[in-house]
Amino acid sequence: MTDGKIPTVRLGDDGPEVGVQGLGCMGMSFAYGPTDAGESRATLERALELGVTLFDTADAYGAGENEKFLSPFFKAHRDEVVIATKFALSIPPDDPTRRVIRNDRPYIRQAVEASLKRLDVDVIDLYYMHRRDVNVPMEETVAAMAELVREGKVKHLGLSEVTADELRTAQSVHPIAALQSEWSLFSRDIEANVVPTARELGVTLVPYSPLGRGFLTGSFADADKDLTADDFRRHQPRFTGENASANVALLDPIRTVAEAHGASLGQIALAWVQQQASVHGLPLVPIPGTRKVSRVEENTAATRIELTKGELELLEPIAAKVAGDRYADMTFTSAGRE
Repeated sequence: MTDGKIPTVRLGDDGPEVGVQGLGCMGMSFAYGPTDAGESRATLERALELGVTLFDTADAYGAGENEKFLSPFFKAHRDEVVIATKFALSIPPDDPTRRVIRNDRPYIRQAVEASLKRLDVDVIDLYYMHRRDVNVPMEETVAAMAELVREGKVKHLGLSEVTADELRTAQSVHPIAALQSEWSLFSRDIEANVVPTARELGVTLVPYSPLGRGFLTGSFADADKDLTADDFRRHQPRFTGENASANVALLDPIRTVAEAHGASLGQIALAWVQQQASVHGLPLVPIPGTRKVSRVEENTAATRIELTKGELELLEPIAAKVAGDRYADMTFTSAGRE
């Protein structure tokens, strides 16, 4: 199950064709504890061999270190990869729970130049607004981003964690190729308004954390007990204390489906997300993060798993039972504005 290339899908109406599963690269140098640079580089190469072409990073990941780390791989495969990076979210290295958001034009121009330099490329394929600064009109932010397209610094625009109305406003200023929001068996709030709007506007969904930050794989049960002190999941309410204990029980139906398919928990969680493309009638490209070759092989193999109607019904109630919010501070997500 690890040798065939995954199918492709288009980003937006006129964006690039990419593999139906991308790769979230954040953990290769940020947020998830100790890393092995050699293994991460091998993972990037293996992902490309398997048909993964959308590689996702951001200037906030390790204060630019993630972009620097990926640069040699991107340069070696420039014509084969689609580079996605983001601006707007600053995370102080000494406090992973604190975030500063900026969407103003001067900051955007400063941010894109810095990302281009760190990535060592002439143009960014997909440039996202990472988070929404409600003090800056959406029209102004997207207009500033559109300037970058006209200047040849950016090819396509994306947004992250925006509401349906914000997406519609943005699309009225400039075509939006992709919308990145959290979407998994544990996080389904975007299905009410955002997903139908994206479908209507021809915007491709890019679900981040489709594996619930790894919790849906069963790789850890309580962040405080199972993860290193520098792992930011220890600051996320779903993964610690009583919430974690309650949420572990929600993996049981996933385990039942996994056993029926001879698959892992993570593969079923990913297969569910991939299948939402047909359920909701729109293209999507989940970006599970990993830094291990074996995991990227496992994840891409999930694109070939088809869940039955009965299995989808078994998994349906999970999200409504999840204990705890996605983040300790939900104000910088779209959830409170929808």
